Amino acid sequence: MKTLSPTRQALAYAALAVITVFMLLPFVWVLFGSFKTQSEFLHSPGAWFPESFQIQNYVQLFAERGFGNYMLNSIIVSAVAVVGNVIFSAMAGYALAKLRFRGRGFVFPLVIVSMIVPYVALFVPQFIVVVQMGLVNTLTAIVMPVLVLPLSVFIMRQFAHSVPFELMEAARLDGSGEVRLFFRIFLPLTGPGLATVAILSFLSSWNNFLWPLVVAQSQATYTAPVGLSVASQASNTVSFGLLLAGAMVVLLPILILFLFLQKYFIQGVAATGLK
Repeated sequence: MKTLSPTRQALAYAALAVITVFMLLPFVWVLFGSFKTQSEFLHSPGAWFPESFQIQNYVQLFAERGFGNYMLNSIIVSAVAVVGNVIFSAMAGYALAKLRFRGRGFVFPLVIVSMIVPYVALFVPQFIVVVQMGLVNTLTAIVMPVLVLPLSVFIMRQFAHSVPFELMEAARLDGSGEVRLFFRIFLPLTGPGLATVAILSFLSSWNNFLWPLVVAQSQATYTAPVGLSVASQASNTVSFGLLLAGAMVVLLPILILFLFLQKYFIQGVAATGLK
């Protein structure tokens, strides 16, 4: 691979630094805005720095608006979604890539088609199913549509092809069954794919707003995005400080998860060819 000259490397790093700064500017503004009072937003909405850093918005968010319960609901829903996607998509990917069964060539195209279908096209049928099952206003109803994402199955199926077929055959000749192959050989070799599925399924469930807004019909089952829209409103006015403070709180788990799994996430994206 041809290396860049020192001058071109310096220019490339400078360009990346400028792009990074521009990308971070909105987040910095949100962070500083979360410490502003409502009067500061009304008098100088475009100001970057607050007159004095106050944590009243964060205190009010959890002490008075019940945002802690919304966060707990989101954590439960997202944790179940991540576990479900990791386990079931790994099983499906293993079966589609490594097992021979009747109809296999028909199943994977269905997965691709389900990725193409717009989410809004499935919204009404999903809601009818939830109503008929009597699960309206429960966390179960919120997590069901994201328990196994077609994208997760696609990622694990593509990543399963990177596991050497010869290794699987050698283990079968040694007497290993499919269950042992799956847990002892397949899963340890697909760590980056599992990390990618975990991050994407967490983002999908954590940021989901429309579905929980319809299914969760009481504040006891609101998730963080829905609760944020409710907690930031009072007397038909929007409290911008509360809104930005809630946005920072909602962003924090995503940031922590990505920082811990970014290495595996990048490897998984590169291996599956996602853009």
